[in-house]
Amino acid sequence: MTNAIDTGDSLDLLLARQPVFNKSQDVVAYLLLYRDSDEQAPKTINDHLATSSVILNTYASICQDGEVRSLPCYIKLTDKTLMADNFPELPKEHFVLEILAHSDITPELIERVKDLDQQGYRIALSDYKPESKFEPLLNHVQIVKIDIQNTGLDQLPHVLKDLRPYHLELLADKVETQEEFRKCHELGFTLFQGYFLSKPEPIKGKKLGSSKILLMQLMVELQNPNATAQSVEQLVINDPLLTYRILRVVNSAAFSLRREIESLSHAVSLLGFDQIRKWVSLFLVTDTQDKPVELTMTMLVRGRMCELLAEMLGRDQPINNFIAGLFSKLDVLLDMEMDELLEQVPLQADVKAALLNYEGQLGQILQQVCNYETGNFDDIDLLLEQPYYEAAYRHSLSWAQQVMQTLSTDSKS
Repeated sequence: MTNAIDTGDSLDLLLARQPVFNKSQDVVAYLLLYRDSDEQAPKTINDHLATSSVILNTYASICQDGEVRSLPCYIKLTDKTLMADNFPELPKEHFVLEILAHSDITPELIERVKDLDQQGYRIALSDYKPESKFEPLLNHVQIVKIDIQNTGLDQLPHVLKDLRPYHLELLADKVETQEEFRKCHELGFTLFQGYFLSKPEPIKGKKLGSSKILLMQLMVELQNPNATAQSVEQLVINDPLLTYRILRVVNSAAFSLRREIESLSHAVSLLGFDQIRKWVSLFLVTDTQDKPVELTMTMLVRGRMCELLAEMLGRDQPINNFIAGLFSKLDVLLDMEMDELLEQVPLQADVKAALLNYEGQLGQILQQVCNYETGNFDDIDLLLEQPYYEAAYRHSLSWAQQVMQTLSTDSKS
């Protein structure tokens, strides 16, 4: 059942993206993570970049404050790619060229970097260490990335002191916690990469607010085999704002409906319980205002990709895969430990098992999607042929962006 999405324009490589944040935790760029599909005769990343419209239209695209725009993409370049005669002329405003730390720093490579610098490309040096071989490059790059786990937080002040004369932009890489983010910010880093958004900062004794409790009650009713359109509507009838928001979304461009839906019971009868359940889940994860927008975006992408893979595999109730993916970062969104959170959240047992331990069929797909989005492509079991993963991920990015636009418009009304 692999007809859930069209893979006709899929790329023949696995491609994901990782955000680059500024000190306000806003996304200012994306790092492209990729692996070619055919290890024996790979089509190089050069070939894909030469016709980069697919990459730029999806992987560089972001929705901020309801507006869609493109951000620069960092692209890691091997020595072979960097020195290739067919290196494409890339749009300089869209790409940051990243030189790998294990590059062979030859006079030829230094000359190539110097030439690219003079052409106006922004260049980053990754995994920098205070070694003499890197010194010739420091006058021709604009960004230095430092792996703070390998370097060590206690050694960072000494490294940064040596770099200060070059007036470079400093990017802290492998930032794993909010505390590490704060320390790097204090040291003078202005850019940040890593999974610090994926770790909750638990607040002891925290309870869900009344609005979230109502949404949870609505989810319970939507899972009740005896539920009716009227019983669902009765739960939220005393919350006109929530009713309005649900109706606004289901009447939006996300659905191609020929006539406007005027009541929640009408929406349920027309669209079905699963669709309403999906949008209730979305309201639950988008009602938190004090978290970076990228966290919500990641949750949407993960949920949709889980659902798509389940559909293509012919699994029962793909909506449960959507909820498992969407809620897999609910602990981070709400700053609660996952096991404590799930005691307050009325989810089905198989969804809870997937969220806690990647168990069952839901957990299997969730693990696959998590490996894909972090660029751990070798850990993917390939339940489907490789092109379906890239197509599902790209479709999920576009879908999530459309949802973010819809919800942003809704919040401004």
